[in-house]
Amino acid sequence: MTTAGDVPHDDGRGESRAQRADRRWNELLQELRVAQTGTQILFGFLVAVVFQPRFAELGTTDRVIYVVTVCLGAATTGALVAPVAVHRLVAGRRLKPEAVAWAGRLTLVGVVLLYLTMVSTFLLIMRMVLDDGIALWLVVVMALWLALCWFVVPFIARRSGTNGNGNDKAEDGFGPWPR
Repeated sequence: MTTAGDVPHDDGRGESRAQRADRRWNELLQELRVAQTGTQILFGFLVAVVFQPRFAELGTTDRVIYVVTVCLGAATTGALVAPVAVHRLVAGRRLKPEAVAWAGRLTLVGVVLLYLTMVSTFLLIMRMVLDDGIALWLVVVMALWLALCWFVVPFIARRSGTNGNGNDKAEDGFGPWPR
C-alpha cells in the first residue's frame, strides 16, 4: 500500500490513504472535543474574572499575569478551533490527508498553549490565595505534573512503541510534523 509521497506503509489495517485520513480525522475530532470544551470553560472563567469586585485589588504583577493568561487563552482557543476552519476551507478538494496533517499540527500547538494557559491561570489563582513562595512552589509542581502527563508520557510511549513496521517513524504523513 502506498501513502503520501508514495512511501510504502501498511500498519495491518489494510486502509487506503483516504480511509486512513478519514479515521485519523475522526480520532482528531474526538481529541478536539475534549480539549475545546475545557478550553472554552477556562476562557469563560478568565473573561468573567475581570468583572469580579476583587479584581480591582490586583496589583500590577497580578494584572500582567492576568493579561498574559487571557492572551494565552485566546490563542489556545484559536489554535484548537483552527482545525475546523482548515477542514471547512479544504473540504471537497481531495485534500483530506493534508488537512488532517495541518489539523494535527494546530492541535499540538493548541495543547502547548493550553499547557501555558493552565500554568498561568494556576499561578494567578495561587497568588490570590497563598503567599508568593508557596504559590510559586505549587505552580512549579503543577507545571511539572502537567508536562509529565501531556508531553513526557506520550513521548516515552512514542519512543518505545512501533507503528506496525517495526520502527518508530510515522511514515504515513499524518503525524503532527512532516517527514
